[in-house]
Amino acid sequence: MNELSLKEPAGVLVKTTCVDYPGILAGSFFLRGCNLRCPYCYNTGLVLGKDDGTQPLNTIQELFDHLEKRQGILKGLTVSGGEPLLNPYTPLIIRKAKELGYLVKLDTNGTLPDELEAFINNPELRPDFIAMDIKTAPSRYAEVICPAFSKYHGNAEHFEHVLKRSATLVASYPPDQREWRTVLVPPLVQKSDIEAMATILPKDASWQFAQFMNQNCIDPSYNEIYPYTDQEAQELIQYAQTFIKKSELR
Repeated sequence: MNELSLKEPAGVLVKTTCVDYPGILAGSFFLRGCNLRCPYCYNTGLVLGKDDGTQPLNTIQELFDHLEKRQGILKGLTVSGGEPLLNPYTPLIIRKAKELGYLVKLDTNGTLPDELEAFINNPELRPDFIAMDIKTAPSRYAEVICPAFSKYHGNAEHFEHVLKRSATLVASYPPDQREWRTVLVPPLVQKSDIEAMATILPKDASWQFAQFMNQNCIDPSYNEIYPYTDQEAQELIQYAQTFIKKSELR
């Protein structure tokens, strides 16, 4: 593999965040590229791996300079995307952050258990915290989340297998070092989907829900979908609590 350039646009740097790393003042870096096409995703430029002008892109050198400057102030770094397990910069970023004394949180969509396991088993790359997205019932990924050009499009069994395996890997972490996240998108997250999602999560999971935003969606038709009302969202979360006690709206 060619040496990676530190001076090419690689992702979006959030210099300081109180929400991306639970309980930790952190920075975040959102890398380009993703193997899914969630129709409600608003990070179009990152997911498609190109600069669409909606977000200024930063280099890895800018990230490293920021981490060095903020040593002793920031405690953690969240590596997100896109899907960071696909990105060749991710190992480089994690190693550098750990060298500088940062705790590292990895966000993943859960579809790459082999890569996730390799990171977990490598002391230099092992994240200190893992957040796994679960977007709808595992059986529905093959049709509504997986891109049509993927060899796994239509293969529900594949996604049921990989998501369960990734959830098991994340569950190997202590409860305060892991979470699962779901966006309450009305066509994708209904009671039947919540029940199906809950089957792959440990009972002591932290299941964090967020409201859907109908803006700048990859699938423009989702811009016309109204989010759940606050009452409807709370009813769904209460239903999730019947399976996973620590289910809450973030």
